[in-house]
Amino acid sequence: MTLSTILETVTKRNPNEPEFLQAAEEVIASVMPALERNPAFAKLKLLERMLEPERLISFRVTWLDDKGEVQVNRGYRVQMNSAIGPYKGGLRFHPSVTPSVLKFLAFEQIFKNALTGIPMGGGKGGSDFDPKGKSDNEVMKFCQAFMGELARHINHRLDVPAGDIGVGGREIGYLFGAYKKIKNEFTGVLTGKGIGWGGSLIRTEATGYGLIYFAENMLQNVGSSIKGKTCLVSGSGNVSQYAIEKIIQLGGKVITASDSNGIIIDESGITQEKLEFLKDLKNNRRGRIKEYADKYKCVYKEVDDLPAGQAGKADHNPLWNIKADCAFPCATQNEVNAKDASNLVKNGVKLLAEGANMPTTIEGINIILDNGVMYAPGKASNAGGVATSGLEMTQNFMGSNWTREEVDAKLVNIMKGIHDTALATAKEYGKPGNYMVGANIAGFLKVAKAMQAQGVV
Repeated sequence: MTLSTILETVTKRNPNEPEFLQAAEEVIASVMPALERNPAFAKLKLLERMLEPERLISFRVTWLDDKGEVQVNRGYRVQMNSAIGPYKGGLRFHPSVTPSVLKFLAFEQIFKNALTGIPMGGGKGGSDFDPKGKSDNEVMKFCQAFMGELARHINHRLDVPAGDIGVGGREIGYLFGAYKKIKNEFTGVLTGKGIGWGGSLIRTEATGYGLIYFAENMLQNVGSSIKGKTCLVSGSGNVSQYAIEKIIQLGGKVITASDSNGIIIDESGITQEKLEFLKDLKNNRRGRIKEYADKYKCVYKEVDDLPAGQAGKADHNPLWNIKADCAFPCATQNEVNAKDASNLVKNGVKLLAEGANMPTTIEGINIILDNGVMYAPGKASNAGGVATSGLEMTQNFMGSNWTREEVDAKLVNIMKGIHDTALATAKEYGKPGNYMVGANIAGFLKVAKAMQAQGVV
């Protein structure tokens, strides 16, 4: 089949699912050369099968808030592909959660997980529940109700969820406690658990650290490094915090961060001391990033002051219109649009590595690549989180705990392996230096070969 016919079929089968169709289009376009080299893959319709979830579970979640009122939410789990291992992927609690968003994330997860070298399939789940503004008791009640249904669809050899947007250590704790009570067993069915009850050291830092390890490999490949580079980072959650921390440790300078209310531009650079304030603000006090600007007297721009809303939905985001060397979008999908990409090029950015999932639109990616900017797709550059989740699973299976140094060393090696594999595959398929093509094809080939070996199932 041709690119256009596959896209036409996917579009017809998944109407009104823009996020999933965007992810599908990027992968389909990249892997066509691999299908042409392997006619058996096309005959077996392996790509078409990857584009269809093995299972899409939807369920009602009812719970009582602190006022005693009944609340109703929707819960989901997308079990996308299990050819190389148990389904693996996070749970997202956010009002924007829809089947389209989760299918896109689960589809990306197939290739991301394959690239880590750890036997994990692709999955994703979550709910339109919003933890923001809820009490600890309300979050606990929701998590217990959510797990009351999800528990029948997961276990440590079938499907191992983790955290994502809106699901941090607090939520994982409540979810794990509910699962343990329902199943009457203590197993590693969730990752991102606390240290002391099955969690892994470095798991909290892993996505952000891994992102910068990957970027450092990219820069070293061209004889450079993060040291001395001015960097733009979006977001202020887990990924952003630890990306900033690792940049600081490697001698780079970060001058931006953001949240759903606005952005800060700190030209003097975010130091470790300032970062600790930001961590406390976001992780403990759940405050807004404006407090950072007020404390450190730097530029703050509210969302209402940005053009028509935010990047990806607006003309552009000023965060991506600042002179810098490297850009790390770590907030959410489609936060870097075509105008933002043009501004990054204009302001001298030489590298863009994705910390979030699909934060750059297809038009933005094309502008980045066409202007010679090094580009790392999220399925490669933010794979450190799920890789360390895989390491947590391994520790749970073994009943042991590795030291911080051991886990970090494994993470460094995994990110280098993903980098080298993507680079080598891109070269093999005539696209030297194109990490997007290399990552997509390398991940696709691993899963396709497993599916081919297992027959038409």
